[in-house]
Amino acid sequence: MYSYVARQPIFNRHQKTAGYELLFRDGESNAFPADIDENKATCRLMVNSFMADSDGMAQPGKRCFINFPHRSLIRLLPTLLPKKQVVIEVLETCEPNDELLLAIRHLNRLGYMIALDDFNMDPRWQRFLPFVHIIKLDLLKIGIEAACEFIASNRDKKLMFLAEKVETHSDYTRAHEAGFHFFQGYYFSRPELLKNRNLKPERLSTLRLLQEVCQESVDFERVEQIIASDLSLSYLLLRYVNTAVDRLKVPISEFRQALVYLGEEKLKVFVSAVATAQASFDKPHELYALSLQRGRMCEILAAASSKGIEAKPAFMTGLLSLIDALLDQPLDELLNQLPLQAEIRQALLHQQGALGQLLDLAVAYEQAQWRQVSQLGHALAIDAPRIGQSYQLAMQWSSKYDLQAPPRPLTVAQTG
Repeated sequence: MYSYVARQPIFNRHQKTAGYELLFRDGESNAFPADIDENKATCRLMVNSFMADSDGMAQPGKRCFINFPHRSLIRLLPTLLPKKQVVIEVLETCEPNDELLLAIRHLNRLGYMIALDDFNMDPRWQRFLPFVHIIKLDLLKIGIEAACEFIASNRDKKLMFLAEKVETHSDYTRAHEAGFHFFQGYYFSRPELLKNRNLKPERLSTLRLLQEVCQESVDFERVEQIIASDLSLSYLLLRYVNTAVDRLKVPISEFRQALVYLGEEKLKVFVSAVATAQASFDKPHELYALSLQRGRMCEILAAASSKGIEAKPAFMTGLLSLIDALLDQPLDELLNQLPLQAEIRQALLHQQGALGQLLDLAVAYEQAQWRQVSQLGHALAIDAPRIGQSYQLAMQWSSKYDLQAPPRPLTVAQTG
């Protein structure tokens, strides 16, 4: 399955690309689907474009403009995104009430750039303007004359203005003369449809994770267990930490580090977004199961070796060893998006170091390459019976996380 997004460039006064507006799509048709909830569309766009996409949707130095409906803003969903890479567009369907004002003020204080989309000049939005950076005016909806008059009467405010639906050279000339800072529309470019392979966590593991973060006090040990048992959740978490945390003091070698970097509140928002965006994925379940089994086997083998290999990096090495097969993308490109220890990267990319040998041993055993198993076992100081035992234990352990049993129900207190 693939994810789709339309990307339309936004130009500055010199007709240079200043950014891109990202528009949700669910197929080859370059139009917003009529039967999807706008909050779910926003979540899916965020997950696919920022957490699971290794290439990114913009270019260095250019921001992505993303539409956020009322409920997503109240939930502070934009805080999942890197503030230096996005512009939060407040949809015209949002109700300009006190609840929304508090959210916009908070996002402003956090340093996010905020735009009012399809601004309709309703006086109720006036109290929002001190916390807004860009006002988008739809030239087709309100007319070029009204748009130019609005700019003339608001020049004293510290605002930038973006002309939407610029369809003709005449519209562009009038808007440019009126003082618009940015321009967007078919006169310049139609939205470009982009397609990427979709990565989605398995449904029950996400539900269990959602339940855990809805507890009054989050059990990080339990959260770590759930994330470590699902490859796609693991990948999304690491991708998110890499974009959400400005500077990582230490490269990540275990999931607990990633959770600590996030903290409880951002973890809740992350899980909520992933759960909302969840959809089916066309990769076989066995691929997920094998990655989990391989991770556990590497962990057991690390403990069995006398070479002083740490268990948690070994687990992460095995777990991520199939991520390229799941995403159908080159492994080196994917790993560039993850803040991993150099030893883990070298093991995954080049099968180097003790972690690389552990991974080779696990793969050799899976494929019944007994001569290689013997050689690697000798190099790692692990005898043959322990290797076979590690495989059996890994199969038993991974079967517990097959997630076929339904999760326990949420209570009113947990969801409140």
